[in-house]
Amino acid sequence: MAKRTKDARIQVILECTEHKKSGLPGTSRYITTKSKKNTPERLELKKFNPILRKMTIHKEIK
Repeated sequence: MAKRTKDARIQVILECTEHKKSGLPGTSRYITTKSKKNTPERLELKKFNPILRKMTIHKEIK
């Protein structure tokens, strides 16, 4: 029986939370994939923000 991997994974956009609050121009966004089955809630990862030049929390948007 073949696995249906394409249906389980979706593409999501991660946006920096600290950058939004700071009011500086521009945005820090990353694109990644996640499994709808294993993580139905919104994803939160620590990623590098090149504008603030530090590691910040990026949350999944829409």
